[in-house]
Amino acid sequence: MNIEREICANGKNAEKQNDCCPNDVDNLMKSSEIDEKVILSNNDTAYCESTCMCTWDEKVPDETADSVSVTVVFGAEKYDMKVHLNETVLKFRSRVESLTGVPSNMQKLICKGLKLVEDGTLQSCKITDGSKIMLIGTRLKDIINTSDLPAVSDLKEEAVEVSSKEPLCRQKIHVKILEKGIPEDAMPGIKGELDPLPECPISGMLNKRGGKVRLTFKLEADQVWIGTKERTDKIPMNQIKNVISEPIEFHEEYHIMALQLGPTEQSRYFLYWVPAQYVSAIKNAIMGP
Repeated sequence: MNIEREICANGKNAEKQNDCCPNDVDNLMKSSEIDEKVILSNNDTAYCESTCMCTWDEKVPDETADSVSVTVVFGAEKYDMKVHLNETVLKFRSRVESLTGVPSNMQKLICKGLKLVEDGTLQSCKITDGSKIMLIGTRLKDIINTSDLPAVSDLKEEAVEVSSKEPLCRQKIHVKILEKGIPEDAMPGIKGELDPLPECPISGMLNKRGGKVRLTFKLEADQVWIGTKERTDKIPMNQIKNVISEPIEFHEEYHIMALQLGPTEQSRYFLYWVPAQYVSAIKNAIMGP
């Protein structure tokens, strides 16, 4: 440390001398650099600041300083979370998805009546310690609920029928829907035509429960809305893994269509009496041309 004081003192004296030679200045500069490294290696920054007039503005951030507790409310369920206020809403959505099972792109987060802006931070959205955040959305497994899926016995029959490559319209689990006939409010089907998506919802179709279904395409949001009497599910296009369809025998102006909402064929959402002229446009809108 005596060496450090001497070098610093020499440095100050050299500054006062106007007639110092260039070599002396170079030596002092080099000595100052050595001195700084010595000081830093000994963690003696306070001494450096007081003696050598060095300034250090950088501070080690306190990772817990902005950490707060929030509660995410989803229906009757509550999830307590620790978050950082500088965390982005986009990252927060991802964490909420892992807790609740609601896909991040299907979430609507509200705090004190205000929607959380996706490109903002929790702090910019006025989140504070103890905030309650309401989650509005639908779990994927709830969309494909058990009432829309066939019974175990039907699944076994379907497996046999699929392996034999029998048309969908002949398979037992679909026949019981088709034998009810074309719904009275079904949109007219046209065989052999390829029409663009209509501006209005495609309505008058049936699901596996025999309930009425309509499809609304929100291309600006990259979503397709599946509407029934009970609910409307807003499905991101990129969450649909596949779209299949087959014409219905003796009614080729209509198709059976399945939207695969999960990784397996058991997660298919079946639609009956889809007008044939819109089938290609539906597939292109969801899966791409």
